[in-house]
Amino acid sequence: MPRALALPAFLALLLAPALAAAQAGAPRLTAPPIAFHQRILANGLRLITSVDKTTPNVTVQVWYGVGAKNDPAGRSGFAHLFEHLMFKATRDMPAENMDRLTEDVGGMNNAFTADDTTAYYEVIPANYLQRLLWAESERMTTLVVDEANFKSERAVVEEELRQRVLASPYGRFFNLDIPADSFAVHPYRRAPIGSIAELEAAGLDDVRAFHATFYRPDDAALIVIGNFDQGELDAWVDKYFGAVARPATAIPTVTAVEPPRTGARTFTEYGPNVPLPAVAITWLAPAARDADAPALEVLDALLTTGKSSRLYNHLIYKSQLAAEVFSSADLRAQPGLFYVGAVMAGGRTVEDGERALRAEVADLRDTPVSGGELDIAKNQLLAAAVRRRETVDGRANELGQALVEEGDPARANTDLAALGAVTAADVQRVARKYLADDTRVVIRYLAQTARPAGAAAVPAPPPPTPSVPYTGPVASLAPEGQRQAPPPVGAPVAAVFPVPAETTLANGLRVIVAKSSELPLLAAELTILGGAQTDPPHLAGDASLAADLVTEGTATRTAPQIARQTEALGATLSADSGWESSQVSLSVLTNEAAPALAIMADVAEHPAFAPAELERVRKESLDALTVALQKPGDIARFVTSPVVFAGTPFGHVEGGDPASLVRLRREDLTLLHDAWWRPDNAILVITGNLAPDQGFALAREAFGGWAKPAGPLPARPPVSPHAPPRAIAVDLPGTGQAAVVVAGSAISRADPRYYTAVVANAVLGGGYSARLNEEIRVKRGLSYGAGSRLEARSTTGVFTAQAQTKNESAPQVVALMRAQIAGLADAPAAAQELEARKSSLIGEFGRTLATADGLGGVLGELALHGVDPREIGLYTGKVEAVSAADAQAFAREALRPGAMSVVVVGDARAFAAPLAAALPGLQVIPIARLDLDSATLEAAAK
Repeated sequence: MPRALALPAFLALLLAPALAAAQAGAPRLTAPPIAFHQRILANGLRLITSVDKTTPNVTVQVWYGVGAKNDPAGRSGFAHLFEHLMFKATRDMPAENMDRLTEDVGGMNNAFTADDTTAYYEVIPANYLQRLLWAESERMTTLVVDEANFKSERAVVEEELRQRVLASPYGRFFNLDIPADSFAVHPYRRAPIGSIAELEAAGLDDVRAFHATFYRPDDAALIVIGNFDQGELDAWVDKYFGAVARPATAIPTVTAVEPPRTGARTFTEYGPNVPLPAVAITWLAPAARDADAPALEVLDALLTTGKSSRLYNHLIYKSQLAAEVFSSADLRAQPGLFYVGAVMAGGRTVEDGERALRAEVADLRDTPVSGGELDIAKNQLLAAAVRRRETVDGRANELGQALVEEGDPARANTDLAALGAVTAADVQRVARKYLADDTRVVIRYLAQTARPAGAAAVPAPPPPTPSVPYTGPVASLAPEGQRQAPPPVGAPVAAVFPVPAETTLANGLRVIVAKSSELPLLAAELTILGGAQTDPPHLAGDASLAADLVTEGTATRTAPQIARQTEALGATLSADSGWESSQVSLSVLTNEAAPALAIMADVAEHPAFAPAELERVRKESLDALTVALQKPGDIARFVTSPVVFAGTPFGHVEGGDPASLVRLRREDLTLLHDAWWRPDNAILVITGNLAPDQGFALAREAFGGWAKPAGPLPARPPVSPHAPPRAIAVDLPGTGQAAVVVAGSAISRADPRYYTAVVANAVLGGGYSARLNEEIRVKRGLSYGAGSRLEARSTTGVFTAQAQTKNESAPQVVALMRAQIAGLADAPAAAQELEARKSSLIGEFGRTLATADGLGGVLGELALHGVDPREIGLYTGKVEAVSAADAQAFAREALRPGAMSVVVVGDARAFAAPLAAALPGLQVIPIARLDLDSATLEAAAK
């Protein structure tokens, strides 16, 4: 194995080959290889490392070669359930101790289960590395699961299934129907999340056997990237993992082989709460390591990456046939799938969609793509790779995926070269080879109400298989005095915060520039000080629709030209609107910054608001609302603002509602743009690998000609006192879960108690270890996750606590939320709890600043609220200065649950009666009568 270069040394050499490739006529973009070192221990554990001295953090990841395909018969979802259980106790660590070692010291942890792997990952301050290695070795060797923890975590997984699958209009389609109908025999046909019946059938014997079978050193890869000493790390790995025994038994493998398809097939599936029909077409595809994989990935990008892609351009933009399109080269360790699909636009049928999708695939088989189109697709893929490598955990994930799916972490680097080498002939060849018309499987997804009378019902699954008794060793939590102490913490590595610089152009545009990293990446965000707060009465969505349309055509560029020109540079360009601001955002590699910023300036300054584009985007927005109004969480979000801020400029749906979007005219958009989109009412933040003078020069070149209007800025809408609290239940029959929100008005960003409020919210609901999640998820298994958010705006703010739970548990979750909010005022937080939540805030803030987009977002938010951008360097000290008494006083003054509104959205048959008993005056609104444009939120009965 050649000696790995240190990352910063390598990056200094990066741009020269990119420019040389551009001069040679090849795609102009490249992505930095990940320099890494690897060795294999005697017990089979693979160690992959990469040193990066530019960060104060380190990521520790353990990738196990066991995924959903390895679920035992009759136990679908078991690998995923087991992933949750790995966060419980070990011999020397009590349950939830991984959070004490990560989140509570300023880090984070998580895990995921895929078909081929289960991966556990943490990002922590570098001085905690030794402790995390010890903890991961404990999880590998001495996992403890008792009956209480097992049942609690199984309940959490069931809530996750309800949230992701049963409460989502297309959750069944993507998670269950597409894999089940596409594979005939391979276990890839089972959803990683499983089924409630089979999860309920699992027992402790299953868990213990699964751990003994798969969680072993020769089935694992330990990946460490960040700020550490290689020799010291090697010694720690040998100490904590070297002695782990390699079992004598072989690792079970999946030997099933999916048979070739012998003809086309069509399946029709049905689901509740399906607002628009959907269709997918799938084909069998090779494994990820196959030589054809790069061409299939490029083909996938040609179809759906960006607005210049074929399916977007033809099915959404031109024909307006679809509300959403998707495709995937879903390549895995064993042969996988390639698929295309669409969620149809209102009034269109799945037959329309199938014809259009088949025509697009046929065109790829019959006609080679043009060189320009091919380069756009490849540049998009390569630029995305650069963005993924911006963080230590992003780089580790790239190496882990390459190892698990392709058998070699080095493929993370060589695959990029292979992508760059793909030709038009390669794309046509793989389209002909894999996407034959006579081997397609078509999956149609319709509303349950469309099922023909007398149609065969879905057959009941077979009864779950019984557990097999486990006879191996069982670990238990050692008595407190006999537990091994965690290793000591090392000397902290000081974080170096970016130093922003700023200037104001002659036209009044404020420009802020900060260097974020050595990667050849630039992010720019133009913030306009005017958002949904400026929407005229009964024209909710004016600012949002205007922002949506600025990228859809200018005086000199059509929408397709904007998409093609931007994406040819490997850039992403988008626009959106919030409550107090609208934004245009750009991400691009530094060597393409000037032309990309010129396009960005054009869309901000000269949007055409062409009538045809307005009608198209309006229809897309209405279709998106149709889907959102079948999602409990989205409905709860829509209802919250009109309830909390009734009668104020915040008292409507931020993005518009079905009635207001229909009312908006082109004149409304142009009036709003003329009033608020002007250089003396805007802030441009540029971050990335550049010095301040370079950023200022780019800003002057792109935006210096933006003329400042002669007239003054309009007065900002006043904010009236918030409305009295209300209790609202929206009845969404048949949905698989209820969304619960407790919300009220809060402080402005200028309030001197701002940092106290941030800390108080962190104690209550700002993370996995915060009180709401502890009470609702960890202790009771009632939700996949519960938390709270405090959004301090320029004029006022809003506090929101939220969770999703099974319908019948909604009243209990409301009571728990209100009790926890009240409890924060009753007694000060304990010193250890307060310190942990502060560390969590500081760590999360630092990780946000580690990316160009994240740093730009923070600087833009500070500038929007009139805060000196240099406050990023003061954040840690201001958080640390908050005392327990401060947080308690703030909770007593500002977080009073009796003054907050309650919103519950779900199948009201399961919760309306007990909720009404707890909340006198509860208003129950059937979804068919929900009127977001009305002060009462309810349309009159017909």
